[in-house]
Amino acid sequence: MSKTLKLLLGLVTLWPFAYLILFFALIFSMFLFMAGSGPGSGPPQAIALIFPVHLLTMLIVMALMVFYIVDVFRNNQVEKDKKVLWAVVLFMGNMIAMPVYWYLYIWKATPATVAPAPSQLGSADTTAWTSDVRTSRSEEQAQYVPPTSPPNWRE
Repeated sequence: MSKTLKLLLGLVTLWPFAYLILFFALIFSMFLFMAGSGPGSGPPQAIALIFPVHLLTMLIVMALMVFYIVDVFRNNQVEKDKKVLWAVVLFMGNMIAMPVYWYLYIWKATPATVAPAPSQLGSADTTAWTSDVRTSRSEEQAQYVPPTSPPNWRE
């Protein structure tokens, strides 16, 4: 994903939080400045103007939630044991969790590791020859062997 798309996604991700602040400011200002209106005057004109923006924001939140939950399961940078946790957090706390996920896994995303170029393999610098494998085959094939007798904790 290009940096421009990442920034655009970040702005769209921050929109629901910004809209929440604007919405409460508008409602508060309507109550503050509505003291002179009569009982039969009807709802203020601002309600008719904010209603489409409110619906659009709800659609944006639902689309972002689908996007981020799908991205959680497709993103290889998210650890396998945290994928379901991130999906639940994004679903339950979407307005707060989506910017955090965007920053951690989209904005700071590291590019995929690339194999060293053939010229590096022929160089004297041996650090280019190694891979980032943390376990060896013998460790993967090792089986757990239980003790022959249970431990005596009384001694």
